[in-house]
Amino acid sequence: MFTHLHVHTEYSLLDGLSGLEKLVARASELGMTSLAITDHGNLHGAIDFYRLCKKAGINPIIGCEIYVAPKSHHDRDQADKKPYHMTLLAKNLEGYRNLVKLVSAAHLEGFYYFPRVDRELLEQHHEGLIVLSGCPSGEVPKLIASGQLDEARATAEWYRDTFGDYYLELMEHGGVPEFQAINEGLVQLNADTGIPMVATNDSHYVRQEDAYLQDILVCIHTNTNVNDEKRMRMTEDSYYLKSYEEMAALHPDNPEAIANTMKIAEMCDLELDFSKLYLPTYPCPDGLTSEQYLAKLCEEGLQRRVGQPDDQHQQRLAYELDVIRQTRYDDYFLVVWDIARFVRENDISFAVRGSAAGSLVLYSLGITDVNPLIYDIVFERFLNVERKEMPDIDMDFQDDRRVEVLNYVVSKYGRDHVAQIITFGTLGAKASIRDVGRALAMPYDQVDRIARLVPTRLNIKLKEAIDETPELQELSDSDEGVRKLLEIAQGLEGTTRHSSIHAAGVVISAEPLENLVPLQRPPKGDEQSVSTTQYAMEPVAALGLLKMDFLGLSNLTILARAKNLIAENRGINIDLKSLPLDDQPTLQMLSDGHTVGVFQLEGGGMTDHIKNLKPRSMVDVASMIALYRPGPMEQIGTFIEARHGRAEAIYPHPSLISILAQTYGIIVYQDQVLLIAQAFAGYSLGEADVLRKAMGKKVQAIMDQEKEKFIKGAIAQGHPLDLAESVFMLIEPFAGYGFPKAHAVSYGLISYWTGYLKANYPEEYMSCLLNAYAGNTDKTATAVAECKRIGFAVLPPDIQRSQSQFALEKQHDGRTAIRFGLSNVKNVGAGSVVPFIESRAEVDGPVTTIEELCRATDMSGVTRKTLESLVKAGAFDRFGDRGGIISSIDRIHSLAQSEATLRNSDQTSMFDMFGESVPSPLASIEFPEGTTSDSEKKGWELELLGVAFSGTKRLDIAAAGGKANGVMSRGQITATMSGSKVTLTGQIASTTKRSTKTGKPYLIATLALLDGEIDVFVWDNVMTETPGLWEAGSTVVITGTVKARDDRVSISCLTATPYRVPREEPTTPVTTPQAPAPFATNGAPNGSSTNGGVATTNSNGNRSHRRLKLKIRETENSMDDRRLLEDISRLLLDHQGDDEVSLEIASNGQVFTMDWTVVRVRITPELESMLGDTLRGEAHFVVEDGA
Repeated sequence: MFTHLHVHTEYSLLDGLSGLEKLVARASELGMTSLAITDHGNLHGAIDFYRLCKKAGINPIIGCEIYVAPKSHHDRDQADKKPYHMTLLAKNLEGYRNLVKLVSAAHLEGFYYFPRVDRELLEQHHEGLIVLSGCPSGEVPKLIASGQLDEARATAEWYRDTFGDYYLELMEHGGVPEFQAINEGLVQLNADTGIPMVATNDSHYVRQEDAYLQDILVCIHTNTNVNDEKRMRMTEDSYYLKSYEEMAALHPDNPEAIANTMKIAEMCDLELDFSKLYLPTYPCPDGLTSEQYLAKLCEEGLQRRVGQPDDQHQQRLAYELDVIRQTRYDDYFLVVWDIARFVRENDISFAVRGSAAGSLVLYSLGITDVNPLIYDIVFERFLNVERKEMPDIDMDFQDDRRVEVLNYVVSKYGRDHVAQIITFGTLGAKASIRDVGRALAMPYDQVDRIARLVPTRLNIKLKEAIDETPELQELSDSDEGVRKLLEIAQGLEGTTRHSSIHAAGVVISAEPLENLVPLQRPPKGDEQSVSTTQYAMEPVAALGLLKMDFLGLSNLTILARAKNLIAENRGINIDLKSLPLDDQPTLQMLSDGHTVGVFQLEGGGMTDHIKNLKPRSMVDVASMIALYRPGPMEQIGTFIEARHGRAEAIYPHPSLISILAQTYGIIVYQDQVLLIAQAFAGYSLGEADVLRKAMGKKVQAIMDQEKEKFIKGAIAQGHPLDLAESVFMLIEPFAGYGFPKAHAVSYGLISYWTGYLKANYPEEYMSCLLNAYAGNTDKTATAVAECKRIGFAVLPPDIQRSQSQFALEKQHDGRTAIRFGLSNVKNVGAGSVVPFIESRAEVDGPVTTIEELCRATDMSGVTRKTLESLVKAGAFDRFGDRGGIISSIDRIHSLAQSEATLRNSDQTSMFDMFGESVPSPLASIEFPEGTTSDSEKKGWELELLGVAFSGTKRLDIAAAGGKANGVMSRGQITATMSGSKVTLTGQIASTTKRSTKTGKPYLIATLALLDGEIDVFVWDNVMTETPGLWEAGSTVVITGTVKARDDRVSISCLTATPYRVPREEPTTPVTTPQAPAPFATNGAPNGSSTNGGVATTNSNGNRSHRRLKLKIRETENSMDDRRLLEDISRLLLDHQGDDEVSLEIASNGQVFTMDWTVVRVRITPELESMLGDTLRGEAHFVVEDGA
């Protein structure tokens, strides 16, 4: 027999390929009774490996190939870049704990290119460990290879004397010329010292045929490709899990080396206890036990929250406390209470998600804000005596203050008792294609095209993608290179790619963590950072440690900041928990589908459903959050129809009506599964939760057992067999995919609160939303488009008015707008804009020239790129044309640096002798004259801001007030909408003429929306029906079908019409200043009439309709433009009649004409006179007679 003692898995992140399940299965197939895991410098996979081996009847040997520093593990010398390798194996629990301590110390203290230990550490933690001399990079093999045999002997004897169990490790692989000398030296050492030998194979992959996959994986990790002859690689295919016969054949002269593998395996007998809990003990006051103190806090808290509790509340509280006592989680609840207390006292916005909101104890403690009795939430979904593992109390905090909570926990329990939890990224379908393509040195464009053919679906497998995508299958069949790419990508799919910190996971322990789990520094961490476990979430929980979720949630940050901004701006203090849950403006906004920026409710599919649902309260919102998941999603249409009374609710059995009545006969929540099992099959709620979990895991053997139990229980309740089977089939899919009601209500509240603030305080809320989207240009563009729809301005950055981030700004007319922040410009850091903002307090009024700005502002830390980006984004428009300023950017930057140097030095000039009344002369910068085109400015704005302010007037007019037809935001159109029909309002940016294979003409029109562009395919029949419509600059309304291909979304046009301003309310002008355009008037400065203002009559004696043409030029003052149009709108609304109105806007050298169907008017001399008084500058009107 033989045991592999040197085995690398996929957790040897540089070069290991072996998946744990495949590895253990192959060892079992080979008849091996023991197997080791020895990954490079870590224990990432140890617990999962241990449990898999135990399940397979294999003795698991936990080990590690550690790195040993030549001297001290604290040294950082050149020699320390290449430490020695050595194999450690744990004999027992003591050895395992020492191994954990060594690996932790290597990462936390000795990391320098590699995690390193030294001899001193090895001496301190040698008990219970077996040492193998290692691969050719081991200390003893290296000394032998370099001819230092005496030093090799002394080193080997030191390890033998220190550890007792020390073995010389024999390996045999082709392509490594040192092996012969090393093995001969090891055999000689064995003869000289009696130190035993052991044979290993340095396994990195499971089967021999996996060698090529492993080579590609190494290329991926080292960022090289197969054409690089100097790349890191294993020169032949022998590093796999060999059989006993293969290993014996490698070492015919040293059979004892084979036999010693079994001797070592027998010495290794590690038993890990997964039943013990290591919960921290909460320090209770006044000599109370944790059980007594928890009960005291709950009784006091319940009285505070509900007044005098009734019998129902008292009984539920007593029941929950008894379950907590039986499961020994009193300290756990107190720890969470203490964290929640700290958070509330420090005004940190937080919430609890998951099933925890089903606990009245947590509500009484102030940990949740959901009273489970009000919402009929089942406690047993959260905790019951049948539950085998610790319940999760997952906490969400505003993401900008999560670190405060983590630091509090560290200060409370000690840095050595708290750690963050690691997580591992794996190669998904698309990532696998891209990484393998790069390793194969294939052209990027080709690989990108193939990756884009993979459908965008969570956790899709490559095989599924190929089966579902004919083009992918065709490429695989017809192109040998593509076939090879896809085969290798499938072979590597799912392999561990990298480690990172879990977004929420935190572990708190009663004893120092280094005794229980291996630790490491977080990525880019330092000595003061909170450590990270080397075990992922599930192994940490399995070891009995308190695993908690501390998730930073941006929406809670938005809520907290919006509340503060409302208080500052309006003097109103919002208490979210006291808000009415049926606020009509909020519910109307959701019913209208205006869900941009509303937590959990934005996105095409969800928006459509919430719009169709037309929620009447927060509970409806919670229901939709629960329904919008795989499984329950199929019932959304039925739910909505029943909700509106358009369909009758259908119940599987009368006994289930009370359980399903609130959700119209449809299972929406996991809680309902528990209640159905209780009512229909006689389960206790604890047993029902076991059933739910079994359904979720979908293990067929367990499912068969549970189904038999359910049917027996249902028959015992008097139900026939066929009904019992049908009810079981009904609940099965919902058990795995549904939400617990507690989670839906908890997140429903946050969704509702975000909707409430958006509906009632839109400027403050959207300002905070935009700041939360900083750095994400797509989301920023969508939010800006939403602001325009709501009807308030988002202003471009201005070097004299912008703050660092998005901020509210009062306009001349008293309205509130949002101004782009300077640091929201790409390439502009928050630190570099501080001098611009601080300098405003040092000067009397705004500076009027760039030269003055250079003197007033210390720009010593402002780079040329930062300055150029600000200019291109429009922040310097007040000083002149952008192109002219850009052409002088070097001179501006030079002047700014000179002034900064003078300001920060002790130098003086002759002008300083005259005092402050005589300023030093300032160099003058003359900008070349020019007019930067709207298209160029728009390109810069899109690149640097994510949105365009130039050349968007007509789209802004369409968006104002939200009365445009259909969609105006690119962010609202996603690949998931493929096949759906949509209506869009946008502006034609450009068109390209094409022909089909049969010669029929068609157009690809690029349609500019408020936050991006989308291609519209216009086929010949639509082109024939819409002549003259497809001109650049035209604003159009298009109805078409969404098409998604290669991750690219387009529209197939069905109908198209010119955009008409709707009648409901006046339009609002664009907020972006534009350069004046030439505008020719036809005589009178304000207005003229073709007939002196007298109405004409036709041959029948009826008054003929006339047309009022308003001609307006866009000016540099956007607010004046807005006020003018509003004044005109009010005037026209006071003179309604049958005459038509049209509007011509001169902008940027072009004249845009549109029918203004806000009202029809009656043209009278009085109206003409009042218009003459209202119109200013070159604006005027003309009255034309009707035909």
